[in-house]
Amino acid sequence: MQMDQNANTFTEKEMLTDLLTSQKTMTDGYNTFANECATPVIKTAFMNILNEEHQIQNEIFLEMQKRGWYQTEAADQNKVCQAKQKFSGNVM
Repeated sequence: MQMDQNANTFTEKEMLTDLLTSQKTMTDGYNTFANECATPVIKTAFMNILNEEHQIQNEIFLEMQKRGWYQTEAADQNKVCQAKQKFSGNVM
């Protein structure tokens, strides 16, 4: 029985999709850690890591978008205005 060599390889799109999903998971985790820190020094460290992970996630997202692999729709301007009006009076 002969195995297809290509059956075990990822395409670039699959790799970037996996990386993007991994980055989203990591930022979720670091966000939780940053929220639950008991000391300012540790919180600052987690916030720095969280920021770096968000930057990596954004780079992957932009690369996928550039290649046409992750398309987003423009927000409806009426809905944006409605949301802005809804939340503009809720500032603490």
